[in-house]
Amino acid sequence: MPCLSVLALSLWGGNRKILRILCISSIVKSARHTRRLVHITAESVTAPLGCIHAAFIFVMTMYTQLYNRLSFGWNTVRIDMNAAQRDPLPIFPFGLAAFAATLFALGLALGTTIAVGMLFFIQMKIILRNKTSIESWIEEKAKDRIQYYQLDEVFVFPYDMGSRWRNFKQVFTWSGVPEGDGLEWPIREGCHQYSLTIEQLKQKADKRVRSVRYKVIEDYSGACCPLNKGIKTFFTSPCTEEPRIQLQKGEFILATRGLRYWLYGDKILDDSSVEGVSRIRGWFPRNCVEKCPCDVETDQALEGEKKNR
Repeated sequence: MPCLSVLALSLWGGNRKILRILCISSIVKSARHTRRLVHITAESVTAPLGCIHAAFIFVMTMYTQLYNRLSFGWNTVRIDMNAAQRDPLPIFPFGLAAFAATLFALGLALGTTIAVGMLFFIQMKIILRNKTSIESWIEEKAKDRIQYYQLDEVFVFPYDMGSRWRNFKQVFTWSGVPEGDGLEWPIREGCHQYSLTIEQLKQKADKRVRSVRYKVIEDYSGACCPLNKGIKTFFTSPCTEEPRIQLQKGEFILATRGLRYWLYGDKILDDSSVEGVSRIRGWFPRNCVEKCPCDVETDQALEGEKKNR
């Protein structure tokens, strides 16, 4: 699942400062991983080329050896793997085992070419856009937030320089070291180093405002694919690494997102909760909960706020 950027707040001389600390998955916005990105991209180019060369050798070897063992008759074609039919004889014996090994190696070469070639395409897409999949997701949510509240603002991604060539030059330089020191990076005109962080804080605040409170009306064991919650719930279980949470009748859940038959949210903990546990969140079946009556009025207030904005 996408790993969100870590947002830290610190107090320094009475002033509140926002620190932008990115997680490991943001390979373009980390100095060490940006340097590795150059090597990964180079390897994703050379590896398919080497595999294509090996595949060509395998194909020509099998073609030559099979051609020397072919014999044609009336409406028949026979392959004799024991010995060659023509001179000169092969330097290395090429029997059935060698043919099977060569065919297996050809499959590996073609598979590696496709897999690593796709990796090269993904890496180049990230480099040319200067934007990881996580940051693309943040940008998409920013546009949805602006459209939902009908705000008179435009979110501009700060690290896309507006030109693919300029984004490319940030990673591939003559010195071999990408631009940036891991803390500060070249940004687009009109933006600053914390533009993305401020947008994430707005999304977090909006997420809390738009969350809906649910009351648990049926126990749930936390199983990944529960059999006793309905066939549709069983077959539409979210295919993610995010956990499921156990529910007990009478508990309250603050749901932030969901699917047709599943919801994701945080369990509202009370004083009697397990000591040391500050947050319990995960997926749970939608038919195990019901919306609290107070949140119906909240939804109406949000719609009115949206129209006013």
